[in-house]
Formats: sequence, C-alpha cells, structure tokens
Amino acid sequence: MTNSRYLRKISACLPLFVIFATAHSPSWAGEIHGIVTDPSGAPISGATVALFHDKAVVTSKATGSDGGFELITGVEGRFYLVVTGKTFRQLETPGFYAGRLDNIERNLVLEPAWVHESIVVTATGTPTPQPQTSAATTVLGPQDLDLRDEMVSPLRLMPGTAVAQVGQRGAQTALFLRGGNSDSNKILLDGISIGDLGGRFDFGPLSANAIERAEIYRGPDSNIYGADAASGVVSFTTPRGTTSFPSFLFHGDVGNFFTSQEDLEAAGTHNKLDYLGEFSWMQTNNDLQNDEFHVATAAANLGWQPNGSTQFRGALHYGVDATGDPNAWQFYQIADSATQKDQDLFISGSVENQTTPDFHNIVRYGAARKREQYYLWQPTGELLTYDIYGDQAYYGNPVTIEGANGYSVSGQAQLDYPETYPYQQYLDSNRDQVVYQGDYRFTPHLTGLIGFQFEDERGREYIPEFFTDESVQRKNYVYIAGVHGDFKNRVFYTLGGSLERYSLFGTETSPRAGISGYALRPRNGVFSGTRILFNFGDAVREPALTEQIDSLYAFLMSSGDQSDAQALHISPLAAPTTRTYEGGVEQGFLSNRIIFRSSYFHNQFGREIEGVGGRVLPNIIPGLTPTEQQQLITALGYYYTDDYPLSVNTEAFRAQGVETTVEAGIGRSIFLRGGYTYLDAVVQRSFSSDNETPVTGTSFDIPIGALSPLVGARPFRRPPHTGFFSANYSAKKLTGTFTASFAGRSDDSTYLEYADTSGGNSLLLPNRNLDHGFAKMDLGGSYQLMPWLGVYGLAENLTDNQHIAPIGYISLPSSVRLGIRLQWGKGSGQ
Repeated sequence: MTNSRYLRKISACLPLFVIFATAHSPSWAGEIHGIVTDPSGAPISGATVALFHDKAVVTSKATGSDGGFELITGVEGRFYLVVTGKTFRQLETPGFYAGRLDNIERNLVLEPAWVHESIVVTATGTPTPQPQTSAATTVLGPQDLDLRDEMVSPLRLMPGTAVAQVGQRGAQTALFLRGGNSDSNKILLDGISIGDLGGRFDFGPLSANAIERAEIYRGPDSNIYGADAASGVVSFTTPRGTTSFPSFLFHGDVGNFFTSQEDLEAAGTHNKLDYLGEFSWMQTNNDLQNDEFHVATAAANLGWQPNGSTQFRGALHYGVDATGDPNAWQFYQIADSATQKDQDLFISGSVENQTTPDFHNIVRYGAARKREQYYLWQPTGELLTYDIYGDQAYYGNPVTIEGANGYSVSGQAQLDYPETYPYQQYLDSNRDQVVYQGDYRFTPHLTGLIGFQFEDERGREYIPEFFTDESVQRKNYVYIAGVHGDFKNRVFYTLGGSLERYSLFGTETSPRAGISGYALRPRNGVFSGTRILFNFGDAVREPALTEQIDSLYAFLMSSGDQSDAQALHISPLAAPTTRTYEGGVEQGFLSNRIIFRSSYFHNQFGREIEGVGGRVLPNIIPGLTPTEQQQLITALGYYYTDDYPLSVNTEAFRAQGVETTVEAGIGRSIFLRGGYTYLDAVVQRSFSSDNETPVTGTSFDIPIGALSPLVGARPFRRPPHTGFFSANYSAKKLTGTFTASFAGRSDDSTYLEYADTSGGNSLLLPNRNLDHGFAKMDLGGSYQLMPWLGVYGLAENLTDNQHIAPIGYISLPSSVRLGIRLQWGKGSGQ
C-alpha cells in the first residue's frame, strides 16, 4: 500500500472516530469526580477540592477516607480544579470544558510542598507519578526554564547526561545519555518525533521559548516510542492558554556580546477553546570573529473541546536560525568563513477521547520538516604546498595545542582546500507520522496499553562540489503493548514490548520490564520510605541518513555490483542495538523532605555503525573465502586503493556506572537538587578507519585514534565524572536560582589526521583525558515590581571558564542579561 493510500484510509477513518467519540461521551449526570492520592498512590482524605469557573468557586468538597470526591455542576463552561491538603503543595489543574450533563473523571496527585514535580509520561506512556515507576526520569518545569533562552544549560542539570557544544551560543550541541551515542535519543515535541533520520538532533539552536516542560527519560524505551529511543527519550511540551481572558506577555532583555532577546505571547481561553501564540527573536555576536548567531521561533497551540470527554488539539513550531562557524579556533587562531543555517517546522494534531470511564484513546498526526545548509563561502588562511606531488591547502596560523592531559604539539593545521567556492552541503529530513494509543483501566491497580505507529521518512543529501545528490525513503510500522499496575500500592510494575517493521533493516522486537517496591512505606520520621527498583530493556535505532548513503551495501548498489553484494551476503545496514540492566534504591529522610536516589546501570551497545577503511573491509566481512575477498577488493575499486571509509555494523561498546541524586525542600520556598554520575565506558570492538595503531608520524609512543576511539579506550566526549547542583527560591514577588554543572576530563581527538604542513599526523594528541574538565555556574532571579511589570536578570559562566566546550573550541565567557516583563490583561493593571 502506498503512503498516500494509507494516509487516505487514516483520513477516512478519523471522522468516524470523532463521531463515535462525540456520540458516546458519557452524559448520564452533570458531575466531576475522582480520587486524590499522594505520589505513592495512597489516598488522601480531608483534602479540599474546589471547582472554579471564571475565577469564582462553583462548589467544593473534602475528600473522603478513600480520597474520593464528587462535585455537581449544573452549568456548562470552562473549569479548573484547585486542590489543597495539609503539608501538600496546592494543585491547580489545567482548564477543561464541561457541558451541563457531562460526567468527567479527574484523578489527582498531590505532592509534598518540598518535592519537585513528579508526574511523568515517558516511563509508561500515560501520566504516572514517578514513585509509581521504576524508570529514571527527570522533569524540567517552568521554574527551571524560566530565565533561559536556550536548552543547552538546563540539559546539564540532571544525572547521567553529558552535553558537548562545539563552540559558543548556537553552536552544534550533542546530548549523551548514560554513555550512549548522541544519535541514540528519541526527541519528541508534543508527542511527535522531531529528530533527524537516525536520531541525530542538534540542541544548539533550540530556543527555550514556547517550551513549558522538558522530560528526560534515561534508558531504552523503544517498546513505546520505536527506534532511536536506545539511550533515552527527551520530550518537550508546548504551553497552553489558561486565562479566561486574552492575556499578552512580553519579555525582552539585553546583554554583553551585543546580545538581545524579545518574546511576545498571546494566550487565553474562551468557552470550548484555548489558544496560545508566541514569537521570539534572539541574536548575539558571541565572542569570536564570524560567530554571530540569531534564531527566530514561532509557536502556536490551539485546543477545542466539543464536550467534556473529547478534545482536538493542534500545535506548531517553526524555527529559523543561522550561526557563523569559525571552526576550532584554538587549532587555527583564525576564523573560518562558514555559516550553518536551519529551518525546522514541526506540526502535531491530535484527537483525544475518554470513550468510557476506563477507556482512553488518542490519535495523533505529526509532521517534521528539517532543512540544514552549510556554506563555506571562501578559503581562509595561508596557501601552502604540503607534499612532493604539489598538493596544496590553506593553513591556519602557527599554534601550540595543549590537551588537558598535559601533552602538547606545535605547528600549522590544514583549514580549507583549493576547490570551487562557495562549498555547499544540504541535508533534508522529512517525516510524516501517525500514532494511535489506547489505554484501558481494568482495575484501579492495572492499566493496559496498546498502540500503533506509522512513519513515512524521506531524506536527501546534496553536495554540488562532489556531484552528490542522494535520496532515501523509509516506511516504518510499530505495534506496541504493555501493562502498568501495582499490588496494594506497594509494588509497582511495568511490562511491555513492541513489534517493529522497518523498511531499511527488517523486523525487530523491543521488550522492556520494570519493577519497584517499598521495603519501607513512606511515613513521618527520620527514615521515611525505602524503595527498591529494577529495570531491563532492549532497544534499536535507525541508521542516520549519511550512514545509509555511505554504507558498503549502498556503494555496491550504486556502482552496479548488486550481484557481488548478493554473492558475498552483504546486506543493508542493520539496526544498532542497546540492552540495559538497572538496579537502584530510593530513600526518604525527615518525612521525605530529603530524597536520595542511587542506581547502577549497565548498557551494552552492539552493531554500532562506523566508517571502516576500504582496505580493512575484505578482512572483516565474516565467512569470505580468499577468492571472495578478492572479488570484494575488485568491487571496491578506488575505495580499496585509497582506503576510503564505508559504513558497516562493526563497533560495540559498553557503558556502566552509578547515578545518584539528592533532593531537599526547605519550607515551601526553597528547593535544592544535586547529583553525581560515575561512568565507566569502554570500546569493545572496532574496525574504524583508525586501524593504524599507533598512528604514524606523531611524537608520542602512544596509540592514537585520530577519528574515533580505539578498542579498550573510552568513547569520545563522555566524561567519567559529571554532576550538577541547583537551588531555587520562589516567593510571591521574588524568585532566585543558582545552578552549577560539573564534568571531569574526557577522551577526545584533535581530528587533525594528515593535517600538518607535511601532510602528516604531528598535530594529533593522545586521546586519554584530552578534553578539560569544567564547572559552569549561573545565577539569576526576577522581581515583580507591579502586577503588570517585572524585571529579571541572568549571569552565566560566573567563573569565566573557557573549557566547557571540547578541545579546540572556546566557550562563551561570562555573560549577563537584564530584562523586563510586561503583562496585559484582566488583573494586570492595564
């Protein structure tokens, strides 16, 4: 079935689903009812549940001994609930529409006043209090993102993560979760996948504006989200309109490095409709020549509820950015004349229905359109001849390169090459996605989940200079099923699995299991709750667009050697795999005012993709006879003669470690959080193009991996020691925040293979501990001068650390931004 025929069938079915959902909405009473529990699932009695309509209390009631409540309303309109309980943080629910005769269920979770937000979705596929899951999940809420204009710094404030930004604000940024590769993360926005084909995602230009919440799940979760959720899931959420009147919010700030930011938001609700629109602009010169960055982001979120059980929602994000790419300044001391540009469009649309009190359904469509362009406008540097054949290149200035390990080299490095300018490279990633998910509550202690996903993916790589114009198309189908439940609110379990059919590499399965239980139930006292947890999971990821295009199989197909590929049993790239085991403990102290978590994880990454030189390939393809090896050598042609690399599934590595966090609340205004992760990662198998060990032409008698780590070494840019600390203060008018992130030294390379003035390797340094460790500290706050006017400020990198980025790149020095916030609307004084 073609994609267009498939989408036509889906489109034809949607109206029937909507008619069924609307016609079968419960309508036998006009009431709102539910159960109020704490995060462990225990019912809370005596909590006050108030129903509000247009800022006025319609009715209220105290919960019974079972935590239940029932509120009767005889009017229709938009409502919200406010729940209060002794020692618990007041909860205000998002607004919802209820008809005169609607019967609506709202089960609510109250959290202690000193506890960080704990409702998560990525762990089970449905909103679940974190203590009822075994998964390692961190939520960054509005207070964590309030003063930020980018997502790079907040991503460092969680355990098990390493963030590598190759330059200053706006530069390419990769996220490594628990030692996995940066392309092993599933990135979601409002429930749709927004990563490139194969999981790559650049966090550098991503604006924090129009993002209300970020949830980071650490561990494989392909059984719910399909391929690419091999190391974890990062899920972003767009805010919604909440006020019963149109409200307009503006904030703008200025700072050093000619930095400025402006953001305008319009939002509100009207009867069955909620709406939000936002536009932001940010620009800065950064601190290097040719390193200017700007990004414009537009977002919209529109919801409509025809009745209390059905909701239609559409959301859109469009981002346009451009940043200079001066290259690794410390290697050249001269800026490259290059620019990186992106245009990203993300659209999601959903129909959600509570078909019966126990049966919930959602159908979602998502579209992602990503355009990436790189331009090298002209060569920079000194034109030199570097070998006896008269080959030339443009070189940077003479420099001394020193690593964090104490090794150093001096010389000039190749920067650009004589070719046709401007050099251009284009990458396109397009995805259309249809997702269905249904959950059914068999009993209050058991919920089942079923789902289906379809993806139509298209990609293109276009490099005019090399006459490269390659396109790929993939169609993927994922079927999921799982259960989540508990036994007497003491033992919680999650079991699930998926059957996944990918056009590129065939059928895969991804099971997952998790269990947690209270050895000591939460209670008042010094030791106030002990929880044990265990997780197991398998996952896969798709090969990236460039990996597929540059694979050994694709080369043989494109060069007309299909018969050789078949005879030598060379198939398309397989799916890289992940298998993880995790066990840990959570301990509460002082009536859960302090929560300590610690877990051990062991991840095994197999069938990883690497570029292997043509001369090595005949020796590593299993089962080839000498005659067949010669047949492959002939088919490879110049790839064998010149030892050019092609992509194959030949790498494996493992990553194990210990992850710890501590959270503490002091009253209702101060919240403290900190964490430390020890990571032991090692490459177990590799046949990369760095097969010369040690690389010749260096001044060190040490094996060096020029482009990738060697067997027995650590994967690059994953430090063994990382940590963070944050302190937040929140009062009626004043807020303050202090954050710090830390990382130890990590392995890396200068990547300057055959790049010195003789075409040699003298500019390579030993990989071990090449990148510097760092500490990045930020301080910010805001004050509400009047109902309609507030001021804020943020100082970043207080210690002026220049080594937050990997070797060769200079981090942004200390920066300060000061701004104002304006609000228009009812109650704002305007």
